[in-house]
Amino acid sequence: MTLQKQVLIWAASFAVLVFGLWLLSPILLPFLAGFVLAYFLDPIADRLQKWGFSRLTAALLIVVVALVVVVTSLVVFVPMLADQVGRFAGELPALIQSLSARLNAWAPSWMKDAVNNSGTDIQASITQFAGNAADWILSVLKTLLSGGLALVNLVSLLVVTPIVAFYMLVDWDRMLDAIDSCVPRDYVDTVRELGRDVNSAMAGFIRGQGTVCLLLGIFYAAGLTFAGLKFGLAIGLLAGALTFIPYAGAMTGGVLAIGVALVQFWPDYWSIGLVVGVFAVGQFLEGNFLSPKLVGKSIGLHPVWLMFALFAFGYVFGFVGLLLAVPMAAAAGVLVRFALRQYLSSRLYLGADDTEGPPVPVELIEAPPKSIENRPA
Repeated sequence: MTLQKQVLIWAASFAVLVFGLWLLSPILLPFLAGFVLAYFLDPIADRLQKWGFSRLTAALLIVVVALVVVVTSLVVFVPMLADQVGRFAGELPALIQSLSARLNAWAPSWMKDAVNNSGTDIQASITQFAGNAADWILSVLKTLLSGGLALVNLVSLLVVTPIVAFYMLVDWDRMLDAIDSCVPRDYVDTVRELGRDVNSAMAGFIRGQGTVCLLLGIFYAAGLTFAGLKFGLAIGLLAGALTFIPYAGAMTGGVLAIGVALVQFWPDYWSIGLVVGVFAVGQFLEGNFLSPKLVGKSIGLHPVWLMFALFAFGYVFGFVGLLLAVPMAAAAGVLVRFALRQYLSSRLYLGADDTEGPPVPVELIEAPPKSIENRPA
């Protein structure tokens, strides 16, 4: 079979896969969530196997513990979180107006004169913006918490996802062996190497960065709640969840927390400083301990490429696309780097008459560290 036919076959297969995902995206959420959960927890199952547990027992133990944690969180924290988000949306216009008035009192006279001379009604604009933001938050909450489809999705997540995760954990190694056996033998070494690179990038982000987000979310929520900040639980968890985008979590959570603290605590400098200190300590822990230990120096995903992937997949596939964005972006990054290395060593780059050519600067192509595992990922 010629190279052109092979490329056409693989391109057609990829197109069919994308079309199938788009067509089935409304029902894929619990299955993708189960797959992501199994991928996240697979190292724990491997560790339990080394301690003498069978794969079936290890998978069952992991899923049961995960279910207990999730159900406990739903019972204890979700009602508090929903209450704080609802109250925050209701009080947002008043908070923004109070913060605007306080900032206006601190503003220098030349800035006030410039605003007054511009003829713009800043206060009316801020009031309108705050009202629109509050209405948007409330509409999103109503959409998430109402409707039969939302109930079906919630039930499917709570019932189907653990079942999918359990079977994935049990059959993970056999599934990888089956995929490896289907790879054309002429290219099996190349595909295995690419699979290990994809696994390294995905593991660094999904497992490493996911753990960082979880730990920082718990730290921010606990610290802000201890500081007595209104809506501290909601703001802290939001800051932790957005940590997967570099600097987004600290910036978003910090702006919200400090803004609320200025309105709530002023002129209590100690309480305001305590809120600022929570985010300062969180950034110190992330930069010096959590990210270096759990994520590593490089996961092969540029922040801009990551944000583009999240927007693009979220736009095409909805919430399911957000689950697909990171692994697909990691896989695409590995494939692009591989294609670039192939191009730099090809006649198209070196020239038809210069098959030897100068040494290819492949070290300039950043790639994630390879996994030490020999099996394909």
